[in-house]
Amino acid sequence: MSLKFHWFLPTNGGDGRNVVGGGHGVNPGQAGRPADVAYLTQVARAAEDNGFEAALTPTGAWCEDAWLTTAMLSQTSERLKFLVAFRPGAVSPYLAAQMAGTFQNLSGGRLLLNVVTGGEGHEQRMYGDFLDKDERYERCGEFLEVVRRLWAGETVDFTGRHLSVEAAQLAQIPDPVPDIYFGGSSPAAGLVAAEHADVYLTWGEPPAAVAEKVAWIREQAAQAGRGPDARPIRFGIRLHVITRDTAEEAWAEADRLLRGIDPAEIRKVQEGLRRSESEGQRRMLDLHGGSTSDLEIHPNLWAGVGLVRGGAGTALVGSHEQVADLIEEYADLGIEEFVLSAYPHLEGAYWFGEGVLPILADRGRWKYDGPQRHHNTAVPFAGVGR
Repeated sequence: MSLKFHWFLPTNGGDGRNVVGGGHGVNPGQAGRPADVAYLTQVARAAEDNGFEAALTPTGAWCEDAWLTTAMLSQTSERLKFLVAFRPGAVSPYLAAQMAGTFQNLSGGRLLLNVVTGGEGHEQRMYGDFLDKDERYERCGEFLEVVRRLWAGETVDFTGRHLSVEAAQLAQIPDPVPDIYFGGSSPAAGLVAAEHADVYLTWGEPPAAVAEKVAWIREQAAQAGRGPDARPIRFGIRLHVITRDTAEEAWAEADRLLRGIDPAEIRKVQEGLRRSESEGQRRMLDLHGGSTSDLEIHPNLWAGVGLVRGGAGTALVGSHEQVADLIEEYADLGIEEFVLSAYPHLEGAYWFGEGVLPILADRGRWKYDGPQRHHNTAVPFAGVGR
């Protein structure tokens, strides 16, 4: 099994040499590098040059619109796919299916979709969505049923509790049909993932907790009729990464990031995150309890990012070999795809791409699928006269 690695586009307030927070209803704070097309293009090009397959772009009131941003970046990059996060409550299923078809066909098949139901009721109401959390998941299931049938070329008549379409037929069928990535830790999320997701995404919990999640979703998928002969469900994980030539350098960087976080900001952000409706966010908070002590919650897994950032709050920290080892530990649990990020994202893509990926390639865990790289000799005439 060849693992897949994806990067992250920091449209959530920008990028910088310190942790940029935000997410789940909290302010992202200050960033040193703006989330503009010029800088995001650098990040996208660094990701594709280092062998990442796709880049996740977040969604919500705290970041730039993912559809528009990635459409622009598809014209300033060459091969990188875009894992576009979007919320079913903000757009009709027919329009979403049409947008995906247009994006896929005009970009040359570079679209993947991360479906986000929305974990914060107050933010959903900003978008005009007044359903509660369980209703949002119920609507999401209806939404994905309609979209998949449209992508299959059907003429769709559908009447659900939340959504209805009549004689809907799509002219812009995406080729290929984009994979659906989906996450969530609540029982309602598990039901939707089991029926509709191509890839179930979890945030970076310790391996034992991840193993329980994988087993849970596999059981849910089997109950939904997705047995060995049906469309299989794959598993991915969302993590940050701090990888250096030595473990000492990596942990020194983690300590530097921690020193750059104001304790008052930690208290403020933690208070906001504790109001979150997201079960996954609650699990992230439980990993550190708002304390800066004992942040290494598993060997080479650090929970410091989650002190001021909502959502994914853990990082792989260590030497390139140690980070590769922990990735293999997750892979042995069934994780096939890794959605990673770093601070800053531009340099981080090179640290991981030049440090960890060659190790995983040597171990047979990853294969570079980009264009052939040509390297000239440093001294072109060194062989003359031999």
